[in-house]
Amino acid sequence: MGHVVVIGAGQAGASCVAKLRNSGFDGKVTLIGAEPVAPYQRPPLSKAYLMGDMPLERLFLRPDRFYTENDIDLRTDCSVQAINPQEQTVRLADEVLAYDELVLATGSAPRRLPAAIGGALENVFTVRDLADADAMAPHFVKGARVLIIGGGYIGLEAAAVAAKLGLNVTLVEMADRILQRVAAPQTSDYFRSLHTSHGVDIREGVGLVRLLGDTAVSGAELTDGSTLDLDFAIVGVGIMPATQLAEDAGLTLDNGISTDTHGRTSAPHIWAAGDCASFPHQGKRIRLESVPNAIDQAEVVAENIMGAGKDYVAKPWFWSDQYDVKLQIAGLNTGYTDVFSRIGEGATASFWYYNKEQLLAVDAMNDPRAYMIGKRLIEAGKTADPGVVVDAAADLKPLLQA
Repeated sequence: MGHVVVIGAGQAGASCVAKLRNSGFDGKVTLIGAEPVAPYQRPPLSKAYLMGDMPLERLFLRPDRFYTENDIDLRTDCSVQAINPQEQTVRLADEVLAYDELVLATGSAPRRLPAAIGGALENVFTVRDLADADAMAPHFVKGARVLIIGGGYIGLEAAAVAAKLGLNVTLVEMADRILQRVAAPQTSDYFRSLHTSHGVDIREGVGLVRLLGDTAVSGAELTDGSTLDLDFAIVGVGIMPATQLAEDAGLTLDNGISTDTHGRTSAPHIWAAGDCASFPHQGKRIRLESVPNAIDQAEVVAENIMGAGKDYVAKPWFWSDQYDVKLQIAGLNTGYTDVFSRIGEGATASFWYYNKEQLLAVDAMNDPRAYMIGKRLIEAGKTADPGVVVDAAADLKPLLQA
């Protein structure tokens, strides 16, 4: 049945090769990863793994024997130099591989600070891969001073770990509020309160002028005129889809590698899935950065390589763990006009996003029931009576029958 080459050994790449084999594909399968280790989970890197609560062996998606037992040629620490769509080849440092079908699961890369403002100093970290987490972990010692640049989920998760371990944590967010790009003010308020209650110094509307230091970072100058003494810094200012190989090969880019509903790119026999790929969704083109999307999209691509002709229909959901709070997000809040709050006991709360009368998304904190009901409603195209939503004593389950 030919040779399928998958570039990128993250969640999407690993899911694609597993689905191929589980679906009965008996051709050759090659999985190429740039990192020196087998595919692993990324979300724990900024949470349980960084805390020291998850050992390395539990990070791996599957044991090494899975790849040998399923005749998957896993190539780690392997860099792809170029793709030739016309000849259907992939050029490595010391070899050229011919493919019948090629899957780009190249993921995303963190935005870094320019060297001109201190981005190249030692002890300035991003949180994207295992090497990042291993490099910064020794700095997480009680009393150490850390600046976290960026108030998105990655920055907040790193702040939670640092605060729990007794570090002195300052977080700066250039926008007016944390989570401004991804959440409503109500969710921002919730997490601001949570972090400040754990001693994190959150400064909103404040950016970084430059990091200070000769070879290693020792301080920071901020846009409000203040300076900080630091032991290290973490940069969490977003990620970019890894599209260079695709661009060099002449593939169409549109907020990532452009794919159709089946996962095909603009070049014959080349597919894409995961963080790097954009796709049609409800009349728009979107790109999702999440584990569930990476798995589901990659599995649809695997099925379509085998001729299924299946459309990928995204069912977006996300999560974040901070302190003793589990945030679960269902749906996409793009275009919301109203937010209704359901406030329970203690840290339990959920915020329900609507476009006029239509339910779009739910942010649920320590409220798995609200999350599950909201998710089912959204996926069914149903809405929820805001009067029921805001009444914390009301049972949400009847909404499913409405």
